[in-house]
Amino acid sequence: MAGNCHRMRKILNNPSQTFPQKTSNTLISRHFHLPPRKTATVSISATLHEPGLFLSTPPAQGLDIAPRIPHYPKLNMSVEHRLDDLRIERKPARKRSGSSGLIAAIVVLLLVAGAFLWFRNAARAVEVHTATVREITSGDAGSAARTVLNASGYVTARRQATVSSKVTGKVIEVLIEEGMKVKEGQVLARLDDLNTRNNLDVAQAQLESSKISLDETSAQLKQATNEYNRVVELTKQNIDTQSDLDKAESDALSLRARLARQQRDVIVSERQVALWQQQIDDAIIRAPFDGVITTKDAQPGEMISPVSAGGGFTRTGIGTVVDMNSLEIEVDVNEMYIHNVEPGQAAEATLDAYPDWKIPCKVIAIIPTADRQKSTVKVRIGFDKLDPKILPEMSVKVAFHEAAAPANAPLRITMSVPKNAVVSRDGKDVVFIVENNHAAQREVTISDTQDNEDILSEGPPGGKKVILDPPAELKDGVTVKEKNI
Repeated sequence: MAGNCHRMRKILNNPSQTFPQKTSNTLISRHFHLPPRKTATVSISATLHEPGLFLSTPPAQGLDIAPRIPHYPKLNMSVEHRLDDLRIERKPARKRSGSSGLIAAIVVLLLVAGAFLWFRNAARAVEVHTATVREITSGDAGSAARTVLNASGYVTARRQATVSSKVTGKVIEVLIEEGMKVKEGQVLARLDDLNTRNNLDVAQAQLESSKISLDETSAQLKQATNEYNRVVELTKQNIDTQSDLDKAESDALSLRARLARQQRDVIVSERQVALWQQQIDDAIIRAPFDGVITTKDAQPGEMISPVSAGGGFTRTGIGTVVDMNSLEIEVDVNEMYIHNVEPGQAAEATLDAYPDWKIPCKVIAIIPTADRQKSTVKVRIGFDKLDPKILPEMSVKVAFHEAAAPANAPLRITMSVPKNAVVSRDGKDVVFIVENNHAAQREVTISDTQDNEDILSEGPPGGKKVILDPPAELKDGVTVKEKNI
């Protein structure tokens, strides 16, 4: 303010001094104030000059020259008030330099924050397990056939038996253990045969008695025959009467009939002896065929019977024998897909106990009936080559293959990835591959499933690394780090 007053005094003391201004449309660009105790009147030209407004009359203290300016009546006022009248109000100019500085500061702050986040993500890379996409080429004569159907079932023995006795009896000896190999006719157990042997002794005694009676009757018949012959000769000589002849003939015929009956009695006695001998033999339990004992079901002292006559206290068998050369697979195939199976079709079995062991097989037969409860059809599958590791009742998965393509068939390339590499994102099947240490999301199309792998008709090419079990928070572009398994 002091500087403005000083400048105003210089203007008043110099009549040719001009007021500075920026444009021709502005009368005065500054507002000056004089000390309130000093007043002055001046004659001001009403003409606006370039570049300023001139004072036409020098000021004089105490001199009132207001009448000389009739078109500016307000100039009779004090200099301070007159200058106030000449002032033009102007809105303060926008401080562009301050706004530009603020924008620049925001941009720099965003760049710093982005760099910080980038470095933080790089330092906090997600550790993942990966697997390589495997490329499968099919369609040529030497390629593996495509799987058309998968089913599960169990290993079964076509020939197995729970060995029991023909008669009810008490077990006195068991000669088997689980896992023991047996031959056909080998003794597995024995039952108590004491009573049977006693009956056999009686039958044998009866047989001996029948034979003795037969010999006696044979001797009597011989005598009666001789007597008959003598009577016949005597009768011819009229020594014996006809009555004597008839009596001799009757005795001979009677003894001949008795001899025939006793001969039959001997046969009956022999059959009776054989019967008791068979019952004694039935008390010895033997293996019906070559095989392996899989179960031992009875112990000495227990009762055994071919039927469960004694309820839960009576065993129906000694043990189970399985012919290991008759092992095969039985699977239940849904009746909607049974058209994909035919006898002689190639298949591949995988035991749950050995998931990495692929066993070649072939379809033996399709059982010509369906299960109405499960809507399935039973299929028998035979092993191309048996192995001691294959055991009855093992769980098995079977992949049925389609027939090999002809030699001129076009090549078909698909990709195989582990099942745990495929996840769902927004209702689509996707995988995450590793590119330049970053996760890249790729949409895939699953055409088939084999064991623990998904066959992709569309997806990343072979050789790419896919992330296994990608977490839900894994997104496209996230920095990843492969973890050593």
